[in-house]
Amino acid sequence: MSIILKRSHMCGDLRKEDIGKDVVLNGWIAKNRRFGGIIFCDIRDKSGISQIVFDSTQTDENLFQLAESLRSEFVVGVKGKVVERSSKNPDLPTGDIEVICSDLVIYNKAETTPIYIKDDDNVDESLRLKYRYLDLRKKNMQDNLKFRHKLVKLTRDFFDENGFTEVETPMLIKPTPEGARDYLVPSRVHKGSMYALPQSPQMFKQLLMVGGTDRYMQIAKCFRDEDLRADRQPEFTQIDLEMSFVDVEDVIELNERYIQRVFKELMDVEVTRPFRRMPFAEAMERYGSDKPDLRFGFELKDLTELFTDTDFQVFKNAIDIGGSIRAIKIDNGNVEYTRKKIDKLIDMSKSYGAKGLVWIKVEEEISSSVNKFFDQDALRVIADKMEANSGDLILICADTNKVVFDTLGFLRRHIAGELGLLDDSKYELLWVVDFPLFEKDDETGNYHAMHHPFTSPKEIDLDNLNIDPDTSLAKAYDIVLNGVEVGGGSIRIHDRDVQQAMFKAIGISDEEIEEKFGFLIEAFKYGAPPHGGLAYGLDRLVMLLRKESSIKEVMAFPKNQSAQCLVSEAPGAVDAEQLEELGIGLNTEK
Repeated sequence: MSIILKRSHMCGDLRKEDIGKDVVLNGWIAKNRRFGGIIFCDIRDKSGISQIVFDSTQTDENLFQLAESLRSEFVVGVKGKVVERSSKNPDLPTGDIEVICSDLVIYNKAETTPIYIKDDDNVDESLRLKYRYLDLRKKNMQDNLKFRHKLVKLTRDFFDENGFTEVETPMLIKPTPEGARDYLVPSRVHKGSMYALPQSPQMFKQLLMVGGTDRYMQIAKCFRDEDLRADRQPEFTQIDLEMSFVDVEDVIELNERYIQRVFKELMDVEVTRPFRRMPFAEAMERYGSDKPDLRFGFELKDLTELFTDTDFQVFKNAIDIGGSIRAIKIDNGNVEYTRKKIDKLIDMSKSYGAKGLVWIKVEEEISSSVNKFFDQDALRVIADKMEANSGDLILICADTNKVVFDTLGFLRRHIAGELGLLDDSKYELLWVVDFPLFEKDDETGNYHAMHHPFTSPKEIDLDNLNIDPDTSLAKAYDIVLNGVEVGGGSIRIHDRDVQQAMFKAIGISDEEIEEKFGFLIEAFKYGAPPHGGLAYGLDRLVMLLRKESSIKEVMAFPKNQSAQCLVSEAPGAVDAEQLEELGIGLNTEK
């Protein structure tokens, strides 16, 4: 058992002011190199690195021999004196100093690591996730975790100062009827029954309002069994809030102050209040998305009226099914987008339901994929409608409104990324408000709640729920940052008559109400205050503020795209004895 040298400083904290001090550092050897009778080593911990020096002319022979055995990722303790470096490194915070070592302890030797411990290693993601404990030694990963910690601390401090009580809600709950698939947990005591891991604390936080908690918050772990993407993981963290005796303006005002403080204290960026607001309908019409990125243009324009009498079958079919014909204009897009690149965009659009795209290149002589259907005059009318200039590229999608919005909403942001228009130094905050209360299933014609069935309608729509559900609006709001929804919430229904009307509008029977929501409805009988709240995606928020492209970069041990933990190899097999105890049989056929 080696003696532990008691640390006096973190490796990245030493500065010129420390010259002359005797110090003790603990950490990992980042790299070592020898020049004649001098050995230079970089020692690293989560704070950064310092250079340590072993000089054969000044160092004990045994100590120098021990230093000669050092290799990358050895875990060591060093003692020595801080001196000024003769060859300074302006790229390092500690670049003005070095430590002349007088004592060295090797706590642990290390084999050659399967990945390099440096930020720009470009290693395959699967290797990074398999050896995550090595990946975490990288400066960027440590900085991300520290930033996340600071955000969580600021969050707790802010909401504590504003009268919130942090309350933990259960992890083992009843399976929910809404949202994504649940992760299920079998009960040993109640064989044949299942718990679910919570997709959110929604019902419990409403019960806390019934229970008089008044203002609740929680850094809540949530679980959803759904397909993964860059900003989605099977387990994630929410900053969850609920408030009593409030309306939309109260929730928005408080959360604008919170976001303003986050940017000021963690980013040293001033954001002004109030934030911009945009109705859902406007966001869809202009940007094809309910989380629009406002850092660039490429807004959608509706061309449907230009083609009411068209014989062009693609456009005619879209109008006949009640859809639309819309387009985006890419300024000077002709230079960047060759036919090959446009074909690639068309292929990508198909994953959003589009059967294809019409493209128009505006020049003195206009060229288009529909030249044989539209002459130069007709194409010029389209270009004028789009306010296009020579060199611009127009992309047109014709289909159902959903397909058109999804396709063009994707394309405008994807193209902006390819053209370098997504400026990470720019922060565009936006509240999207006035969401539809209901969504209609195109196949069945049935309505369901766009958010959840406890979302309150706007007062003007209270008498309209079962008369014209298509026009009913919700007291719901999302906060969007640079095209990513970082938080969302609503004012909840607290009136039993309104709740019954809501259930009726989405076709839920009394029996289903009792089965799915019985305990919440029962609680509301005993006096529910007006209440509402909001939940932030903590991982997404950290990802955006740290300018990362995936939430994996701000989580310690994320899953891969197949929802596997490559470190622990979860999920794993369960032995027959455990299954028998739970009363479960597995069908392993694929």
